[in-house]
Amino acid sequence: MTSDNKKTKAMLYDHLRMEILSTRMAPGSDIDEAKLSAEFQLSRTPLREVLRQMAGEGFVQLRENRSARVTDMSFSTLRDFFIAAPMIYGAVLRLAALNADAGQIAALHDAQDRFRAALRNGTSVDRALANNRFHEITGEMAGNIYLLPSFNRLLIDHARIGTTFYRPRSTGMVENLDKASQQHDEIIAAIEARNEERAGRLADEHWSLSRGQIEMFVMPGSLDIPLGVIPGTTTG
Repeated sequence: MTSDNKKTKAMLYDHLRMEILSTRMAPGSDIDEAKLSAEFQLSRTPLREVLRQMAGEGFVQLRENRSARVTDMSFSTLRDFFIAAPMIYGAVLRLAALNADAGQIAALHDAQDRFRAALRNGTSVDRALANNRFHEITGEMAGNIYLLPSFNRLLIDHARIGTTFYRPRSTGMVENLDKASQQHDEIIAAIEARNEERAGRLADEHWSLSRGQIEMFVMPGSLDIPLGVIPGTTTG
């Protein structure tokens, strides 16, 4: 494969990733492979290689003898999201406090600066993607090969949901976004201090804040499970 071909595949990957995370490509929508092939001047084989990679990461779904489509966000996936999110976020931040290196901490500070700038002047998509990058870095800090794929899959839907709730409609919602930014600062401080317990508590607080915002827009009324608790268990 030529270097130009590799570069074009990387460009296609980045394009599709941004289109999906921003919901410009809506959940469940078909991907026009012929159009992408013409636009990026890629034959079917390298195009499908990119789509296979993205399917493995949870961005798209491949279908036999049909075009790929953007991964859907159904009742079932949202239910799984609400169950898994608090557990995975907590594990990631605790491990981040134990394993983060100086370069990653510097990157997290930079991501937080971009998040604050997006809250001031950005669109809802800018805010969702800046928040997503902040959390991606905490996943890199955690450095766990088993946990990271699940965390990155979770972040895909969190970003897509976030394009909705980062469009505040009340003073209370604006205040919640400010609180989220403050919690990011506290998360950085806990990681810098190697305070695993504090990082875990902040994960719970941060998820609780996000959960309330998400519920306003997307949580089905019949999804009456204790959030963060595996169905069939008790809270003790």
